[in-house]
Amino acid sequence: MNVDGLLSRELERFEREHPRSRELADRARGSLLSGVPMPWMVRWPGGFPVFAAEAHGARFTDVDGHEYVDFCLGDTAAMTGHSPAPTVRAVAGQAARGITLMLPSEDALWVAGELTRRFGLARWQFALTATDANRFVIRLARELTGRPKILVFNWCYHGSVDETFATLAGASVVAREGNTGPPVALAETTRVVEWNDAEALERELAHGDVACVLTEPALTNIGIVHPEPGFHEALREATRAAGTLLIIDETHTICAGPGGYTAAHGLDPDLLTIGKPIAGGIPAAAYGFSADVADRLEAMLPTDERADVNGTGGTVAANVLSLAATRATLAEVLTDEAFERMIALGERFESGVAGAIERHGLPWHVTRLGCRVEYLFRPERPRNGSEAAAGGDPELDRLIHLYALNRGILLTPFHNMALMSPATTEADVDVHTAVFDEAARELV
Repeated sequence: MNVDGLLSRELERFEREHPRSRELADRARGSLLSGVPMPWMVRWPGGFPVFAAEAHGARFTDVDGHEYVDFCLGDTAAMTGHSPAPTVRAVAGQAARGITLMLPSEDALWVAGELTRRFGLARWQFALTATDANRFVIRLARELTGRPKILVFNWCYHGSVDETFATLAGASVVAREGNTGPPVALAETTRVVEWNDAEALERELAHGDVACVLTEPALTNIGIVHPEPGFHEALREATRAAGTLLIIDETHTICAGPGGYTAAHGLDPDLLTIGKPIAGGIPAAAYGFSADVADRLEAMLPTDERADVNGTGGTVAANVLSLAATRATLAEVLTDEAFERMIALGERFESGVAGAIERHGLPWHVTRLGCRVEYLFRPERPRNGSEAAAGGDPELDRLIHLYALNRGILLTPFHNMALMSPATTEADVDVHTAVFDEAARELV
């Protein structure tokens, strides 16, 4: 059966098996914009989203009583597994003693020290989302360097940061398709080069107007695109030569290990941002500074009445509830031992998908970064974001997501990503392998 025929069959099955979710989706159109609480929720593949009833560990149950193995895990925000017991205990205990105080807590000191141990950056501050952390470090980089622009890699993703919704149209920097209400033309704020193109990077930095390069250490939101050998060394050398600060965003690439890709591969950024899973699903993020950058900032930032209007921070950022959750999560959930097991499960997942692709002779491939695995429906591994985007197949993506969903497996709605949590089991991985193999067999 072809893709269209399979998709039609799977849509009928989804509609038939999710009457309560359908009812709630219909009601939601009366009070929620586009019928969803967040705009991107319209992208779930069944025509309406599944409504969840409860979630524990690596599984959740929907309002129609179906149980799912969750490989989406909140697109990394629930990489800890849902409601890990140590985090739940810490949240309950702290909530009874105070939620937000605008005062420091002892947990802040512990968390900062642990982040230094993991990532190597000397000093830290806190936010509620990685988007905020990225916004704040961009502002600080501009202040430190006196330069107006940032540089990002084509098809990057750093949350809803205005300057990062940029792409290349030939040699011109333009807004990404779908970017809503950009405040200024993206070419005014941003330079863009292709991932793994060290020559283009040096050329754009030579203009002398780039305050910082903001990058993930591997692209993750357009499939996984690894750096080529030597690229990170070239990136670090080029930024230093140009007087440009290097910011590493580990929000997705924390999947590479307890200290993310930075620790796993010995990177040396000037600043680092991290969010999503560090507090077990409670909103929390952090941004770190090398000792040199921290010293320079402390020498120049105001400490008088101007300190609260400098464009960084927030009234509920660094709240005591988030920090209590972060401490418990880092100490007891996202441990070194947990990552060892999660990465082994990622290897098992990758092997299962690769075996099915080979058995059925499909022109696809699978890529892994630590405990994160993705497959793309093209034979060649992309070298950069443009190649990855060009190899996408939206209809096949939708079919595979819906096929899996109808058989009790949740993947991310945006791309074919699966993430392992401390609660994920070998049996969970093997369920996906069997379903993926069944889909592949039907397609050929």
